[in-house]
Amino acid sequence: MTQFELTVATRGSHAALLPVVLIATSINEARPTPVIKINHEDTALLHEGEKAIVQLTTGSNSVFGTSKAIQELCAHFPFLSSKDTKLEGEWLAQVESFNTLDFKALDPQLQRLDTHLLLRSFVVGYSLSTADIALWGALRGNRVAVAALKRGSLVNLTRWYRFLEELCPWASSAVESLNAAAKEKKATKSKEGASYDIALRNTENGVVTRFPPEPSGYLHIGHAKAALLNDYFAHEKYNGTLLLRFDDTNPSNEKEEFQDSIVEDLALMGIKPNKMTYTSDYFDELYDYCVQMIKDGNAYADDTDKETMAAQRMDGLPSKRRDLTPEQCLAHLEEMKNGSPEGLGWCIRAKISVDDKNKALRDPVIYRCNPAPHHRTDTKWKIYPTYDFACPLVDSMEGVTHALRTIEYRDRNPQYQWMLDALKLRTVQIWDFARMNFIRTLLSKRKLTKLVDQGVVWGWDDPRFPTIRGIRRRGMTIPALREFILKQGPSKAVTLFDWSLIWATNRKYIDPVAPRHTAIVNKGIVKATLTGAPATPYTEEKPKHNKNSAVGMKKVAFSGSLVLEQEDAKLFKQDEEITLMGWGNAIVRKIATDASGTVTGLELELHLEGDFKKTEKKVTWLSNEGQDLVPVELVDFDYLLNKDSLSEEDALEDVLNPKTEFRENAVADCNVAELKDGDIIQFERKGFYRLDRAYAPGAPAIFFNIPTGKTK
Repeated sequence: MTQFELTVATRGSHAALLPVVLIATSINEARPTPVIKINHEDTALLHEGEKAIVQLTTGSNSVFGTSKAIQELCAHFPFLSSKDTKLEGEWLAQVESFNTLDFKALDPQLQRLDTHLLLRSFVVGYSLSTADIALWGALRGNRVAVAALKRGSLVNLTRWYRFLEELCPWASSAVESLNAAAKEKKATKSKEGASYDIALRNTENGVVTRFPPEPSGYLHIGHAKAALLNDYFAHEKYNGTLLLRFDDTNPSNEKEEFQDSIVEDLALMGIKPNKMTYTSDYFDELYDYCVQMIKDGNAYADDTDKETMAAQRMDGLPSKRRDLTPEQCLAHLEEMKNGSPEGLGWCIRAKISVDDKNKALRDPVIYRCNPAPHHRTDTKWKIYPTYDFACPLVDSMEGVTHALRTIEYRDRNPQYQWMLDALKLRTVQIWDFARMNFIRTLLSKRKLTKLVDQGVVWGWDDPRFPTIRGIRRRGMTIPALREFILKQGPSKAVTLFDWSLIWATNRKYIDPVAPRHTAIVNKGIVKATLTGAPATPYTEEKPKHNKNSAVGMKKVAFSGSLVLEQEDAKLFKQDEEITLMGWGNAIVRKIATDASGTVTGLELELHLEGDFKKTEKKVTWLSNEGQDLVPVELVDFDYLLNKDSLSEEDALEDVLNPKTEFRENAVADCNVAELKDGDIIQFERKGFYRLDRAYAPGAPAIFFNIPTGKTK
């Protein structure tokens, strides 16, 4: 029997690898001696931008890619082939279409397979075939597909998927083997968890990076990645220069409030730009360059309405104004500059192409007329450059050597270079990296602004918002934020993160230092008398954190009058021994209930000789005497969105969760009255909380629950 070697390597998704790995595994499972050796190679095999590699070798011949490897295996091992080879071939040809992590592109394929499986147990015929194994592997290796299956709307596909999992138990083992190999390779990387050895050219001549936010909103977690990466390469890797440049080219949306908040948030993240500039500093030069482009025949004036222009660009059709003379275009530019009624209807477009395959090159707009006052230049200007025009020019003028930006700009990279070439300006090296996307999270500044303006949230610092201020208000620490983002590195792989990952990182920072306190929820609060307790209430000094004495001490009150939570009390049994956390054991001697079964009172007997290791129930409690209990409000939040990821067709109103805020009134120990806004603590058995509003007489302390990455 011919011996085969299958070599696999991946960045991110396993969707391209698993179909071949599982078919190879099924072939080995059917033979006494494995005939295919599966090698898990390091990602160094991959060129930048590639997500996976599949190489099948027999003798001196090799084939690359999912489809070709499957075809080769089917040719040599036809035992799993279906009798309906045509239908099987059609589905095998579709395997690679399930590799994408773009839900918009993936969803039609999932729907098609779901419909196909309506009255079928197998993809082809009446028994397991290569098509089943390949498609199951493609779905199993694609986290976006797995998430879609969990939502339960693809009934037929989900049924088939689970059936295959039970039918082929070896498949799960193969998946675990692939994951383990990937983890082993990952463990050999640096402590930062990602490779920063990216191909920045000409670094020997110095490195200047820039972070160019538009002051039209508050920084969110996506901006944080861009800022931290630019800071890392400028200051930590190359000892270079970081510029903070405000792209203030749209006065209708920009405010000094946003500008100031960005400076403050960057400082909080430990990012210290060497220089702060504004695109508006260069409005005179940019205007002169626009004039030059018109004179050179590289730009023209256009008054085509917005909808028609978009349609013409989509269809590759020229504007009727494309052949205006430079003199005519300059006259219209002057009207625009004056903000006249005539000028308001015109714009300036770069004259690149009308039908290039890259639609970003289809004569983009480079100047618009806008009479709104600018927050820095007031009414001096009535025309403003677009980001696509201003960014490459100012990068070049300011000496930027390396423009690090997210991959959604990739189609516009040729446009960026065209602007520099047309004006004979110094070139700038571009490096693309993937933006961070999170499930059920809006990162569109326009949509976030809409939620603020409509009062859906409290403001830009709402703890449900992905802004830096929002997640900090929820309890995220800056060291955890920096660690999580820098671990992702400058990868080009698009990833949809679960928030549990970043909150788990945050827990590492707060758990060792958060003081421990006690809170009892008011709803159904149970008063208990404790016999055997001292007749006179007293207090003791106890550590705020049993594993970290440096956190300090707190007062704990002890007495024969306690309050406990209804949820605990209703589980007690007559004469059961329980543990009062932080004190000792007690025996339940009497339980009073009402007609509904609600516990209305307890009598407990202190039993300090008891062994807490032998009790089933360890409960929190508070002394009702010897201290002033502090009223508190415990607030938890849900995601604003009810979908993991949105498509362009989704209306924002349709995907908003109707209820995302949950409040409980409680009482806490006396020490809570001393806490200050922003303090992070742990309420025993409840979780970690950040104090959003400190206690004041007549006003309870308000605490926001901090997620920890654990599923409730």
